[in-house]
Amino acid sequence: MAAPSPGPREVLAPSPEAGRRAATSSSSRRGILWRLRDKQSRLGLFEISPGHELHGLTCMMQAGLWAATQVSVDHPLMGLPSQEDFSEVLTQVHEGFELGTLAGPAFARLRRSLGLAEEDYQAALGPGGPYLQFLSTSKSKASFFLSHDQRFFLKTQRRREVRVLLAHLPRYVQHLQRHPHSLLARLLGVHSLRVAQGKKKYFIIMQSVFYPAGRISERYDIKGCEVSRWVEPGPEGSPLVLVLKDLNFQGKTINVGPQRSWLLRQMELDTTFLRELNVLDYSLLMALHCLHEDERGQGSCLIFRMARSVQGAQGPEEPEAQNRRLLPDAPNALHILDGPEQRYFLGLVDLATVYGLRKRLEHLWKTLRYPGRTFSTVSPARYARRLCQWVEEHTE
Repeated sequence: MAAPSPGPREVLAPSPEAGRRAATSSSSRRGILWRLRDKQSRLGLFEISPGHELHGLTCMMQAGLWAATQVSVDHPLMGLPSQEDFSEVLTQVHEGFELGTLAGPAFARLRRSLGLAEEDYQAALGPGGPYLQFLSTSKSKASFFLSHDQRFFLKTQRRREVRVLLAHLPRYVQHLQRHPHSLLARLLGVHSLRVAQGKKKYFIIMQSVFYPAGRISERYDIKGCEVSRWVEPGPEGSPLVLVLKDLNFQGKTINVGPQRSWLLRQMELDTTFLRELNVLDYSLLMALHCLHEDERGQGSCLIFRMARSVQGAQGPEEPEAQNRRLLPDAPNALHILDGPEQRYFLGLVDLATVYGLRKRLEHLWKTLRYPGRTFSTVSPARYARRLCQWVEEHTE
């Protein structure tokens, strides 16, 4: 699918505070950078403050996103969704950079369906506080950021990946309408950023699967294979935030009690959808922590509620076909599954890799390179089946 044609350009000045932030140089103060590195060893995340090499870039992102969201605040969507919602491109010109918002109305509708107020979204992503840089164990060259409250995750993307996401966006939205409790990560925005007359860079925004992160003790990125799926754990007691992989989870299980049948069914529904899109290389993100007393009801019974903001499609499908479940009374409830003793954070991410000629050649090469071993690059049907099998074998 070709990228949408550019829409009208709108000149908007960022807020005074955002303008001051965007103008701050990030190439100086080496001593501050060293202190930030020391801070990272204690916190597990870099705070992108003045002196960080990405400070100027993230200030532009903040100023641009504040102005972009203001458009939907000032002009709330009315009426029924249309095809134009998925093809609109709004380019806003700021001092020194331009920010493009792709399919803005479609994402605004999606955020509203999740009960996310535009003002809250704007406050979290705008210049109210510095972004955090997340040091990923991924082999990707992408940059990863978190909003200052860690509620939203930002990731740079290649242009071809953005094209895939936008091409699949109508079906993605339809899938979430049919299956409102889907494990798919909630994609909230796609944007481009051009600094001066440079090349456009693209980034996406999604709800963080690992939110709230305060009590999380372990994090994993699961693909259901073994090649390159080990991360050296940090030292005992280290606060360093590491996302471990499949081989690190050997010998462990996910105990979600009676919700296991729901989890297996939802994995089947979501991976079938991804298989139909001809995509692979997505991951099941998983994190856990032991349940605390304030997360339990009397007698250690969990407190549940139905999230009022989660509404499935109104159609002939039976409620069972939508695979609904009781949601915990917690932030980010769609990605949280409570077992008898532990709380799990689960979500499927990285949905933009198509099984085209490049991946088929990669599959052939890896077959010769790793005989008898399992690796990530396989057909979408096999990939979906294998990841579901991994979940079935590692849950109880």
